[in-house]
Amino acid sequence: MIPETPLDAYVALVLAGGQAIRLGGFDKASVEIDGRSLLAHALEAVIDASEVVVVGEQVSTDRPVTFVVESPRWGGPVAGLLTGLDALLRRTPWVAVLAVDMPWVTSATFRRLRTAAVGHDGAVLVDPDGRRQLALVVERDRLEAVRPDHEGQHNHPLHRLLARLDLVEVPAEGREHRDIDTWSDLREGRESQDAPR
Repeated sequence: MIPETPLDAYVALVLAGGQAIRLGGFDKASVEIDGRSLLAHALEAVIDASEVVVVGEQVSTDRPVTFVVESPRWGGPVAGLLTGLDALLRRTPWVAVLAVDMPWVTSATFRRLRTAAVGHDGAVLVDPDGRRQLALVVERDRLEAVRPDHEGQHNHPLHRLLARLDLVEVPAEGREHRDIDTWSDLREGRESQDAPR
C-alpha cells in the first residue's frame, strides 16, 4: 500500500463498465464528442487525482490509469464503484467518482465538489431539478462503512447507498449535469458544440 498523501489529494474512479443498452451496446467510453472520446473527457476532469481507476474494458489512453472489470459483471454502478475502490493502491481521504458519459464535467467541477465536501461525508452534483448525478466526491472511510457485502453489490441501487451518507448537493453549472445515454443525446451534444458562441 502506498502511504497516504496530503489531505488535499484525492483518487478517482471513472465508471465506464455499463452495457449502454440505449446506445445498442456500443462502447460508450469510445464515443467521441468535440473530437475526443468520452473517456478522454472523464480523465481530463479528474486530472488532479493522484491515481485513477477506470472500471471498464481496457483501451489505449494518454494517461496512466488502472483498468478493472466490475464484479459481478454488469452488476451496476455500486458494483463498479466498489470494485474500483478495491483496486486503488493509494489511500487518500477523498475519492472522486464520475460516470464516463458526462463530458461537460471538468476539473473545476471537482474543485467545487471538494470544497463543498469539507465537514461532510462528501458532495454530489445535482441537475436543475435537484436530481443527483454520478459525479461526486466522498470520504473514503465513510464509503467503506456503508458498503454492502459482496453478494449485495449486484444491482444494488446507488441512491440507497448514497442515502446513508451526508452529501452536500452542489448545483450544476451550464451543461455539467448532462450525460450521453442515447444517440439523440450525442447528436444534441455535438450540435451544441458546433453552435456559434
